[in-house]
Amino acid sequence: MTTSVVLVGVGGQGILLASEIVAQAAAAAGFDVKTNEVHGMAQRGGSVVAQIRYGKEVFSPIVAKRTAKVLASLERIECLRYIDYLAEDGFAVVSDQKIVPVTSSSGGTPYPDADAKMLSQYFPKLAYLQAVDWAAELGNVKAANIIIVGAVSKHLDLPQDAWLEALRKSIKPKFLDLNIQAFQRGCSAAAESFAG
Repeated sequence: MTTSVVLVGVGGQGILLASEIVAQAAAAAGFDVKTNEVHGMAQRGGSVVAQIRYGKEVFSPIVAKRTAKVLASLERIECLRYIDYLAEDGFAVVSDQKIVPVTSSSGGTPYPDADAKMLSQYFPKLAYLQAVDWAAELGNVKAANIIIVGAVSKHLDLPQDAWLEALRKSIKPKFLDLNIQAFQRGCSAAAESFAG
């Protein structure tokens, strides 16, 4: 069986690093892993999506619609753009961060009013996290993506030591302790969100 994960957000939020960590964790656990290039406009402000698939043998990095076990979004509205990738019984992990695009801030299309209550209508299994606030409490708002990765980890069949190995391989030593704390914060938040 192949497990699929879709990570979405806006350029500059760290989607590439997040997808690298998920892929490294799957590889560390002994799975065959395929990832795609980051699609969309990867410059700051553009929509970005990354796909990871792992299993005993994986032939394509492309996630088919309605097959992702986890859809993780670093921006609250981006999850709706990619909702059709999530499997019916899949989990959505969404940061409450709001990044208003230029088309909205310049008076064009209004930015949708989305919050946990609204998104839960679309995602029955939803972890809606204050990732940026929690990362700021840890000392670096850039670790918000790692909080989301921690939450994602609670819904994948990969052991904790594989995740820690992935963090060590993907993050510079001077930032490792902070990012391990961020990862653990995401793990705890996901467990709380889906308790019961």
